Amino acid sequence: MRRSKQALYALAVAGVAIAGCAVLITILANRDSSGVNPASGPGTLMPDRGNKHVSVGPATPASPPDAPPTSGPHRSVPVTSDGAALSDDQLLSALELGNVVLAYDGARPPAALKQVQQDVSGPFDPQLAAAGQAVILARRPGAKGTIALAWRRELRSEDQAQLEAFANAWLGQGVSGPS
Repeated sequence: MRRSKQALYALAVAGVAIAGCAVLITILANRDSSGVNPASGPGTLMPDRGNKHVSVGPATPASPPDAPPTSGPHRSVPVTSDGAALSDDQLLSALELGNVVLAYDGARPPAALKQVQQDVSGPFDPQLAAAGQAVILARRPGAKGTIALAWRRELRSEDQAQLEAFANAWLGQGVSGPS
C-alpha cells in the first residue's frame, strides 16, 4: 500500500513537471525568431546593410528625417528613454536587439502610438529595451507621418491596428550577432 502511494505521488509530480515544461516551451516559442520567415510579415523588407559594430572614427552619420535606417554599421549606443530624438547609432542599436521603434514628427508622441506601446510592451523601461523587448517612441523631426521600424523592416502608417500588428510581429526579432 505504501509503495502504491509513493508511485502515485511520483506520477503526480511528473505530470505537474511535464505540464510546467509544456507551458514554458509555449511561452518561449512565441518569441522564437526561427518561426518567422524573413520574407513575410507586416511592413516592407528593407535592404540588408549589415550590423557591424564600429568603435573608431566619427559617429554614424545622421540619416534624412524621412529615411531612417533599419540596418547598417553603427556604434553600440543604448536607448535610455523614449519620446526623444534618437541618433542613428541609438536607433540601429535598438533595432538590432529586437526593439520596435515608432518614429513620429512632433513635440509629443500621438496618443495612438502611446496606446500601441502600452498594449504591446507596456511603458518604456530601459532594461526592457536592453533586452530587445520594448516598443520605443522616438521623435523624428521632419518625418512624414508615423514610421514603424524593426530590424530590416519599415511600415509607414497612421492606422493604429497596423502599427500594433507590426510591433507584435517584429518585437524581439533582432539579429543574432554582428556580421
